[in-house]
Amino acid sequence: MKLSIKHIGLTIIISALILSCANPNPQTKTITEPEMSKSGQEYQWSEAQGNEFLANIQRTITTPEAWQKRAEEIRTQILNGSNLNPLPQKCPLNPIIGKKRIFDGYEVTNLAFESLPGVYVTGSLYTPTNAKGSLPGVLSPHGHWPNKEDYGRYRPDVQKRCAAIARMGAMVFSYDMVGYGQLTDFGWKHEHPETMKLQTWNSIRAVDLLVSMGADSQRIACTGASGGGTQTFLLAAVDPRIYVSVPVVMVSNRHFGGCICELGMPIHQNKNTGFQTNNVEITACMAPKPLMLVSVGTDATESTPEVEYPFMKYIYGLFGKQEMVENAHLPNDEHGYDYNKRAAVYPFLAKHLGLDLSKAVNADGSLNEEGIVIEKPGDLYTFDESHPFPQNAIRNNNDIVWDWNKPK
Repeated sequence: MKLSIKHIGLTIIISALILSCANPNPQTKTITEPEMSKSGQEYQWSEAQGNEFLANIQRTITTPEAWQKRAEEIRTQILNGSNLNPLPQKCPLNPIIGKKRIFDGYEVTNLAFESLPGVYVTGSLYTPTNAKGSLPGVLSPHGHWPNKEDYGRYRPDVQKRCAAIARMGAMVFSYDMVGYGQLTDFGWKHEHPETMKLQTWNSIRAVDLLVSMGADSQRIACTGASGGGTQTFLLAAVDPRIYVSVPVVMVSNRHFGGCICELGMPIHQNKNTGFQTNNVEITACMAPKPLMLVSVGTDATESTPEVEYPFMKYIYGLFGKQEMVENAHLPNDEHGYDYNKRAAVYPFLAKHLGLDLSKAVNADGSLNEEGIVIEKPGDLYTFDESHPFPQNAIRNNNDIVWDWNKPK
């Protein structure tokens, strides 16, 4: 996905903030002329800076205990930087169950839940037909695809992966980012200073939703591409319930993101203490639990086989668990979660979640997507005449009440 004019504008607005906080070494100057990946992503660090930062971490972190301490510092900075420390009081989810459709090997049920009082998160739950017992849960955050003809979680590749993973035996929740989907009709915007805060909180509450719907709390995974990849590794870093993490085309040692939901709050640096991290370290907070990096040669993940993946193997090696981290690198592929990425991810999820791979992949390794129905966006909306938008629902970002449980 190439960055839209809107996202380039957002990057320009906050580039000064990122460039000022992205220096891992006081003796190293940040790049003055932004370098771009082949897909149009801006590199906030030079190649030398990114490599130097990871090399410094490897020199100083030499035991699993040292990494665990470092990972806790990273988690704390993410929560502090996004104003989520302490975490808000959790309200009842109050799910609204919308219409249900039954397809070949899977079912889709639209639903919404409250992440905060009056703040609704909309999405669709994909489950196997005739499901029995406690199923693994998979969260599917989407990326920044704003074109209404190729949009958010309604894109065919998202629907295909959700349906295929459900056929394999998992409960999959595909949910809208802040300011995406049906809630845009009621006034919600993605470009808001605290989008990162709410989006991270919504993902934490989406884990709560999966568990409340019967998913196995010990087998929760998260996977998404681009901005959905950012959501994947941020959630995995702050919520220990994520057991399997598969961020797709997003983990880079020198690219921090291209949207206000990735760059708009200071999760990577504390200027008062001098603390600095990057997205590779954030992703490595998963260690030693299962992690797959999916990368391509045409975007900011181009160096993954030579840089990011060896760093991950080093961190996992501290625990004696190098086999728990993998990299699927597709040098000629584009930015996205298309056929080749899905073919790489399904076996990894099946191995670590106990899924039936034969339901999604043929014996020759090709995908079995026959019978998966690509629904229209309106079919995936929760609110309709039978399920009206609740009267207590908040209609814009500015009316959120985070400390709703405090005495007035």
